Amino acid sequence: MAEFEEDVVLEKYWPEEAAHEGKSAGSTVPLSHHFEGPKHNFPGLEMKMGATGVIWTTDRAAEKGFSHENPEWANLGQGAPEVGPIPGCFKRPDVIDASEESREYASTAGVKELREAVANLYNHDYREGKESKYTYENVCIVPGGRAGLIRIAAILSDVYLSFFFPDYTAYAEMLALFKNFSPIPVPLRADDDYQVHLDIIRAELDRGVSALLTSNPRNPTGQAMRDQDLKDLQDMCRKRCLLIMDEFYTRYNYEDGCNGSSVSSAANIINVNEDPVLIVDGLTKSFRLPGWRICWIVGPKSYIKALASAGSFLDGGSNAPFQKAAVPFLEPSLVKKEMTALQVHFKAKRDYCIDRLEKMGFKFHQVPTTTFYIWLDLSPLPKEINSSLHFFEACLEEKVIMVPGIFFDLNPLARREIHHSPYYHFMRLSYGPPMENLVKGMDAIERVINKYKK
Repeated sequence: MAEFEEDVVLEKYWPEEAAHEGKSAGSTVPLSHHFEGPKHNFPGLEMKMGATGVIWTTDRAAEKGFSHENPEWANLGQGAPEVGPIPGCFKRPDVIDASEESREYASTAGVKELREAVANLYNHDYREGKESKYTYENVCIVPGGRAGLIRIAAILSDVYLSFFFPDYTAYAEMLALFKNFSPIPVPLRADDDYQVHLDIIRAELDRGVSALLTSNPRNPTGQAMRDQDLKDLQDMCRKRCLLIMDEFYTRYNYEDGCNGSSVSSAANIINVNEDPVLIVDGLTKSFRLPGWRICWIVGPKSYIKALASAGSFLDGGSNAPFQKAAVPFLEPSLVKKEMTALQVHFKAKRDYCIDRLEKMGFKFHQVPTTTFYIWLDLSPLPKEINSSLHFFEACLEEKVIMVPGIFFDLNPLARREIHHSPYYHFMRLSYGPPMENLVKGMDAIERVINKYKK
């Protein structure tokens, strides 16, 4: 059908790329046709600024009538978990204390009580029996994971920084905007389940890389480096490379019988003030509070001091009342109970989606073991819908949203062509929403596939 011809889709959503035969014009993420060029000059404004894949997809869906209040739509693109009640999970507060004390600026390192609670949780979960323990001085509270990553980027020296792809789409902006380090892309292979092998790390260290950024568990593939592999990675990097570990999905762990346990690089650290490992996590995913914007970075004191200083000129710090409200959430026995309920609930949603998708003809070499994402290979589908842009367009017609795989092909310097992306035939599907949304979304995807069956 004409509306799904590749050049038509490209021209509609990426006019600059179409004009340059698929080459990026400098934006880290392709631009919507809304930004083809200003009819008026706006001095000093960067008109080529990109957006994350989630924002781009929801903007395109809005053109088709999507809104978060519209019950006809199933948004399986949003990278957030459901925020309503889940059996076995504690009740979130409906009221936040806003006493006179809480109206003052909080430290850019965060409220001390919350920093202590984070350190205590990490010591309980990952540092039992170890001599070196975290204290509040090893924790910096930040207003969201992106803010944490930006603070980290701001304190890096002139280094080579390696990153893997596919990975979290917002890394692209961070890697493009800061000029104090050189980003080095390292592709992972689909036929190897996107594993990060130690020979890859060794090659990067030999290249002269002294900082490495990765999500673990991985967004969007739902896989994780764990056990001996994770320990060996840290042993290899301990003296020569800063590990920036995005661990936001570490508690979405379905590998250990949904017993509330999790995997973190914190368990393999020898000395908390010497091992160059920065762990980024927070309330956003595991505690299902994305709107609170309360997250943290755990690492050596020297890094934490620098991160606190960076916060003074980058973001000003996190919301003080919400920091204080979060303290009791981190009591270790409560966290264990909470995460057991979380894992049981989300594993059931994962299994439902996988079962429905397999019946539609999708193949899974390895089922995702963590996160709440499914990395869909579109190759088995009819030609008209077996690439991410075509499938995305067809899904919009049935009122379901997913994120095209090309957004996870991190390209911060805009030096690769979109059509050459190894993820051009992939989509990321989120089973973060409530079950009723997943049922609606699976029904819509099935209608799309049936429409194009020969």
